[in-house]
Amino acid sequence: MAGSAGATAAQQLYGPNPDLPEPQRGLLPDMEVLEPAEWGDRQPTVPDGYSITAIATDLKIPRQTLVLPNGDILVAEGSGGNAPKLKPKDFIAGIIKAKGKSSVEGGDRLTLLRDANGDGTYEEQTVFADNLNAPYGLALIDNALYVANQDALVRFDYEEGQTRASGPPEVVTQLPAEINHHWTKAMTASPDGQYLYVGIGSNSNITERGMEAEVNRAEVWEINADTGAHRPYATGLRNPTALTFQPDTDTLWAVVNERDELGPDLVPDYLTSVQEGGFYGWPYSYWGQHVDPRVKPENPELVESAIAPDYSLGSHVAPLGIAFSTPQVGGEYAEGVFVGEHGSWNRKDPVGYKVSFVRFENGHPTGDPVDFVSGFLTDDGRALGRPVGVTVAPDGAVIIADDLTNAVWRVTRDDAGTPQDTAADDAPSAADNAPAPAADAATDDAARPESEPATPENDAGTPDTQPTASESQTTTET
Repeated sequence: MAGSAGATAAQQLYGPNPDLPEPQRGLLPDMEVLEPAEWGDRQPTVPDGYSITAIATDLKIPRQTLVLPNGDILVAEGSGGNAPKLKPKDFIAGIIKAKGKSSVEGGDRLTLLRDANGDGTYEEQTVFADNLNAPYGLALIDNALYVANQDALVRFDYEEGQTRASGPPEVVTQLPAEINHHWTKAMTASPDGQYLYVGIGSNSNITERGMEAEVNRAEVWEINADTGAHRPYATGLRNPTALTFQPDTDTLWAVVNERDELGPDLVPDYLTSVQEGGFYGWPYSYWGQHVDPRVKPENPELVESAIAPDYSLGSHVAPLGIAFSTPQVGGEYAEGVFVGEHGSWNRKDPVGYKVSFVRFENGHPTGDPVDFVSGFLTDDGRALGRPVGVTVAPDGAVIIADDLTNAVWRVTRDDAGTPQDTAADDAPSAADNAPAPAADAATDDAARPESEPATPENDAGTPDTQPTASESQTTTET
């Protein structure tokens, strides 16, 4: 179903200075959600010299992951949102998007994966904590495990090696949850472990619920990890779906899902450093000072202050994960960021549905993104999987949550552990880049389309499609 402007040829605008097309507006946006397909004997595609394995299957909508100090992996599982439908297009969009979903319900839990003997097979899969409320962001500071539910930041006591939380979590602070059009709460810890940074998405595509519904939304909050005291750190970010700190710096980075219904090639989703006190345009403008004519009244003074993002990822790719690489990853992927792209729902020619790599040079993104994990689409236009959170483990393994397959994938270098790896082992690891007290949250919303209240734009529910049986691991839930 297409808007009156029709679909343009696939046009992806990458890099720091994208040449933006003119807006296109119609009665309805282009909508195309891909129906799920089964993997069978297939696997995602990775570069030569790397291998991929499903280390966990049969999960309940995995979103983000966190690698713990002993190598265990925590997986946040859930699906949230409760925004009511506003217009006929919302009902139409809901019908179309339902094609890419299944009856699997979000787990509202944390699952722990353990590879006890270090052979790459995670033979233990246990429930670490349950009865949560659409958990998403994860971070560890000293002996405190923080979880960003859709309505509150909570804290568990944590001892290395434990497989089950010792008790219910303590609420650190409430998070905006009324309506929750964009419900996911991305999170990371500051390098010194003093603060947590939480992304809070807007309550609409472009203020159709009124500005009163946007109070404390489209922001990144800075939260004192001990007291819960908080303040807006940056504003005007429509839906910041994953956050992390650049290694060896105090620079916060985010991936952001931008607005819809300006055509298949607007507005680019982006990767950007997040400046303290910075304003990034939403809702009044996009990509700096490009005014959005749909927003009334206008705010030219605020638009003048809008910061253009660092790097365009392309329009509607729906980035939900971000993780800085390390030398242990190796090859041409040793310096830069991995981005989990959940995939488009509102353009005829699908984009996203992969994990991209953006190379960094002198601390800044450069060049075009390249595919790191792809092969999530079939030749006949169906989806095998949809990447969400991305995490880089200290050993250089890249961990990917896939909320369509209901699996966690692990990508490793084939020659890891060989003599050439020794130099990388001496270089700072992902754990080294986090402060002694803090580990970055697994990157991560499934952002959800504006027209689908109950499920994030980048959150298609997970269909009952799984990797091959040989990839599945033993499950023992407690």
